Amino acid sequence: MGIVILLLMLAGVALMLARVLPTAFALVLLGVAMAIAAGAPLTGENSLLDTVLQEGPPALAATMLAVLIGSWLGKLMEETGIAGTLVRKIVEFGGDRPTVVALGVLTVSALIGTVTGSAPAAMMAGIIGIPAMIAVGVPKTTAAGTILMGIAAGLPFELPVWQFFSTALELPLDTVKGFMLKLFPFAAFFAVLFVLVESRRRGVEHAWSLTPATERSGDDSPRSRRRARARRMGDAPWYALLAPVVPLVLALGLELPVIPSMLGGVLWAALTTTRPGHLNKRLLRTLYAGFEVAAPPIALFVAIGVLLAAVRLPGAVEALNPLVEAVAPDNPVVFVLVFTLLVPLCLYRGPLNVYGLGAGIAGVLIAAGIYPAVAVLGLTASYNQVFGVSDPTSTQTVWAAQYSGVSPQQVMLRTLPYVWCVALGGLIVTAATQL
Repeated sequence: MGIVILLLMLAGVALMLARVLPTAFALVLLGVAMAIAAGAPLTGENSLLDTVLQEGPPALAATMLAVLIGSWLGKLMEETGIAGTLVRKIVEFGGDRPTVVALGVLTVSALIGTVTGSAPAAMMAGIIGIPAMIAVGVPKTTAAGTILMGIAAGLPFELPVWQFFSTALELPLDTVKGFMLKLFPFAAFFAVLFVLVESRRRGVEHAWSLTPATERSGDDSPRSRRRARARRMGDAPWYALLAPVVPLVLALGLELPVIPSMLGGVLWAALTTTRPGHLNKRLLRTLYAGFEVAAPPIALFVAIGVLLAAVRLPGAVEALNPLVEAVAPDNPVVFVLVFTLLVPLCLYRGPLNVYGLGAGIAGVLIAAGIYPAVAVLGLTASYNQVFGVSDPTSTQTVWAAQYSGVSPQQVMLRTLPYVWCVALGGLIVTAATQL
């Protein structure tokens, strides 16, 4: 029976890679097929209908709500000019120095990445940041990679990600927080190293002007053009720029739960940028826009809940336990070596992608007692750093690459060595502390 379940998993991967079915649909079908193969009854305890299809979809409800609030805050930062102001101020500070501008955009991308991930974060940081970097001579591939590496550097502090790992792996939020704090130095170090190395690899390349020629007059220097653009677009007040930091202060400093912390960021962004008479309309407008942004990940989390419910069924655990136990390394050194070599399997929606079949594999590892849940957290969080930057099928990678004028595969090849090292760091920490 275990072989049958593994074959079903391979079929699910094939459907996702071939894009025959969207990832969410494939995961739901896989969950149903696994439950049937594991001999689950139709109704009752540990059944297909009551457990997998009834209890599974809302299992990650807290994560879905956190994603929605993060998307709401992201839309508020976009509409009120907070995100754009952050990028413009950094670009003005950097002047015509490519490395300084790139490091500044990297920092802003990391801040935005703590609020929301995927394509919305890439767009908020990249719409201004990518043209600014290219205009001062940063190579196109490096400009796209800088946005992505910055978002990944902020990923260990993205509160919806904390909630996801806490719920999916059934771990206390403090445990997730503790590992993410250990992972952050690796993500930050290699993000900065990427900028320092890649911005010098091919020298200065001037390929994109910040403003059309028809808008230029008088002083035509890049700095004056950026200031003119800022005046036209309008800057948010300086104190409003603290909006992405507020949820972190509440969650880390005051140790509030994830959702109240994120709501605090929403209130800060709204109250510091909006007159009282317009507050109601702006909050509703950005909330509705946030639903549109949050819909794809919420659908994915519904599907992941179904898959997790299926792999935790007693029949599935009993069937898979001997197979997984036979191949899973238990020696810490071998653990690091094997899972470091398997890093590419989280790319192209592969079997170790935590927002796909990787969530099911993580559930199997925990349910079968192969590794402690904290070790599985270290494994999946480390792989998530790679997926979020280098996967050519992820929305943020595709957007950043296309907006920069390069292919997602070029971005993958340039960024993969750095995020691979981040994953290695996370795996070493996991093996040293949990195995």
